[in-house]
Amino acid sequence: MTGSFEDFRTSFSYGSRSDISFKFLKSMSDEDAAGFFQQLLIEVGAAYDTGDVSQILELAYQTQISGYEPDPEHPSRWSYEDRPFVKLPKPLNESRVGLLTSSGHFVAGADPEPFGVENMTQSEAEGRIGEFLRETPVLSSIPRNTPRDQLVVRHGGYDTRSVVLDFNVSFPRDALVAAEEAGRIGELDETLYSFPGATAQGRVKKVAPAWVEQISGDSIDVMLLVPV
Repeated sequence: MTGSFEDFRTSFSYGSRSDISFKFLKSMSDEDAAGFFQQLLIEVGAAYDTGDVSQILELAYQTQISGYEPDPEHPSRWSYEDRPFVKLPKPLNESRVGLLTSSGHFVAGADPEPFGVENMTQSEAEGRIGEFLRETPVLSSIPRNTPRDQLVVRHGGYDTRSVVLDFNVSFPRDALVAAEEAGRIGELDETLYSFPGATAQGRVKKVAPAWVEQISGDSIDVMLLVPV
């Protein structure tokens, strides 16, 4: 059974086409999305002749920006006019910095085993996104010196291929180590944290106090929060 262009456009979401780079299509109109694909094919054709794909990447990047740009006439219920503010207790170059991401990383051998499944694959996680959205997430503790080949990622809500190639895309451990070595931050904490963020906000709020209590023992001055 064939679907409409609208069905295709809105399928770029959890559990179907989970490529996070193109989820913006879901929020676009059919006309604007069609214009994007038309221009994309033009740029692909040009790349055959020139071998230069930079315009393809630029088109995808700029369309992603416009696709996610808030509509002032229809504000999102997730938009906030203000946010909590806490002044740093000391300069950043004297502060201990922590890292908490919703990227779904964990250390090999410490798999949180969602739904009791051992060695769940990324493909299976994407196929079970509906269950993840109803499940309470598990916070994984990751030593900062974890070898690259021991750092694992699995997440039902996005395509992890880029992250597998370079985990710093969503888990910027190396960037923070470099900032520490350059003296831009005082030090990076010995333990970093991650959880699969494809879950209901209400469930995160329920476990957040326990997470805060767990992390507070690290005496962190600044916590870097990295969403996916």
